[in-house]
Amino acid sequence: MDRFHSGINTNIEDMMHYSKYRLLSLLVVLFTLMNSQLSYGQFGYGLTATTELYSRFRNPSDATGASPSAGSALINLGVGPKIWFGNKKRSLSLEALANIHPFALSTADYKGIGAVSFPIMAKFNFNGLSGLEREGLLGFSIGGGIQYSRTELFGVTQEYKNLGVNRSMHRVYIVQAGYGFGVSGACLAGFVRYGFNPDNEAKYLSVGVQYDFNFPLLRKISSPESEL
Repeated sequence: MDRFHSGINTNIEDMMHYSKYRLLSLLVVLFTLMNSQLSYGQFGYGLTATTELYSRFRNPSDATGASPSAGSALINLGVGPKIWFGNKKRSLSLEALANIHPFALSTADYKGIGAVSFPIMAKFNFNGLSGLEREGLLGFSIGGGIQYSRTELFGVTQEYKNLGVNRSMHRVYIVQAGYGFGVSGACLAGFVRYGFNPDNEAKYLSVGVQYDFNFPLLRKISSPESEL
């Protein structure tokens, strides 16, 4: 029986590792396909910011018995740089954000407060969200990468210190999808981001709004009426 359970656990672990590498392989394939379609595109830099309306963290599994989860609503702010390359119909952007979740906490067993997260991702942006369309259009984006997070930044109680609760930065693999509106380098989109790590059961989920500004194009806003 022990051998049977051991075999099941091994198969599950193999499947989880396979899923991780399949995600990474898919991102490489998408990057290659997009790159082949971005000939004669433009290149630039920009700024991206987020307001996460809801964020939920699950820390890596441990033996402390404390709840591994923490959540935060509304006041979750992020900002960071981006570079982009593409054309009016599609673009590729590389983005890195620093997010602060000042009131993140576990409602199951209060241990401390506050969290940070640092998502780094490549995104494929289409139509209005390409950031290169001068007429306002709707568009969508999809991307993925990695994120580093830490919860219980401040005020960990002595009770949980005695249990061995010691939060550190942990990594998850993330995928994100968004839908919104863009015009001449300025974009606004709602998004859903999901993170997982099959090696330690860490997870992440957030729903929010992202704001993108591609600086070189902001000076070139135009409308069909201005070209008559």
